[in-house]
Amino acid sequence: MRRALLLALVAFSWLAFMRVAAAIDPTVIPDPALQERYQKLTHELRCMQCLNQSIADSPVELAGELRNEVREMIVEGKSDDEIRDYMVARYGEFILFRPRFSARNMWLWLGPTVLLLVGAFIAVRILRQRSALVAQDDQPLEDDPPLEKEAGR
Repeated sequence: MRRALLLALVAFSWLAFMRVAAAIDPTVIPDPALQERYQKLTHELRCMQCLNQSIADSPVELAGELRNEVREMIVEGKSDDEIRDYMVARYGEFILFRPRFSARNMWLWLGPTVLLLVGAFIAVRILRQRSALVAQDDQPLEDDPPLEKEAGR
């Protein structure tokens, strides 16, 4: 019984290790320049199953297939833009971690800047209004009320 339990534990540990090891991309391209392009591209493309990981970091089978496609296209001599265009045509803009600037997704790029400018405008307006109120206030500050008034209440 104890031996079966130990064997099951070892098998489970081995399977867990293999899943983690599969997440490490073992692909090596002999040319260092092509290897660098491969690494860069696989970190730019999103895994369509994991969604928050690049295909370089994802352990799922789909990411492995996408890595193989990227490797094959690089070896074939395709440019980075051709590879990105192929992936976008196949999976949509969502596959790119950094979407391209276009009329369709302009708000992604301009939204934060517009919100920052609106916030700065509102802050400046509030500060000017408060400064004007302080400048118009010519009444002296109220002193603490005498103790006799408080005692009579």
